[in-house]
Amino acid sequence: MTVFDWGDRTRAELGEVLPEALVVLPFGATEQHGPHLATGTDALMAATIAQRAVERAGRSCRRDLVLAPCLPFGASDHHLPFGGTLSLTTEVAVAVLTDLARSVATCGGRRLVVVNGHGGNQGVCHAAAAAASARYGLSVSTVHYWNLVADRPAVPVPGHAGEFETSLVLAVDPELAQRPVERTALPETPSLPGVDVHNQGDWLRIDGYTDRPERASAGSGSKWLDEIVAALADRLLALAELP
Repeated sequence: MTVFDWGDRTRAELGEVLPEALVVLPFGATEQHGPHLATGTDALMAATIAQRAVERAGRSCRRDLVLAPCLPFGASDHHLPFGGTLSLTTEVAVAVLTDLARSVATCGGRRLVVVNGHGGNQGVCHAAAAAASARYGLSVSTVHYWNLVADRPAVPVPGHAGEFETSLVLAVDPELAQRPVERTALPETPSLPGVDVHNQGDWLRIDGYTDRPERASAGSGSKWLDEIVAALADRLLALAELP
């Protein structure tokens, strides 16, 4: 089937394909990523991964795939103290994502996949997907891209501006990554298995980034990126088979 870029098509072209298409919406953020990564990292990764997966899945997908423009702002209030962050409040982020889903439905779409690139958007995605599905009759799926390789023991996820994300940026656009300072010791952040703890003080203690970004490499990033794209393409093909 055909891959469409939403922003390049006319209303008539979109209206013709949306009822049977799978719409893919990348959802990122613009926020501080430590002293070494560009603030647009999450939007860059969400958009890159979504585009590559759509192109790969489009070779054998039984439905048309429509790639929507990336939403570059998310729920990033916890990064505001560091500067360099453009954030929506959680409530507004849920409303924005729900409204975009409503727009897809109003335009005739019936299937939406949100490809999330920011950890702080996870709750937003869940709430918006549930609301949009119930209100507008959409089938809404969400994918947090790092979860697609989280079962690999050698992949250091989750993290924020650590080895994993820094490697991905080096693989996609090395000019957006500066050489990180080597950490002599990792700051400790308390954790309990099966419990999500939100504590602004934890972010301040780790200077706004996690683990060991100095261990990042473009080679690792390219390998992980290929695995993520392949896994997401497989998910898109499976979602296209659903009624």
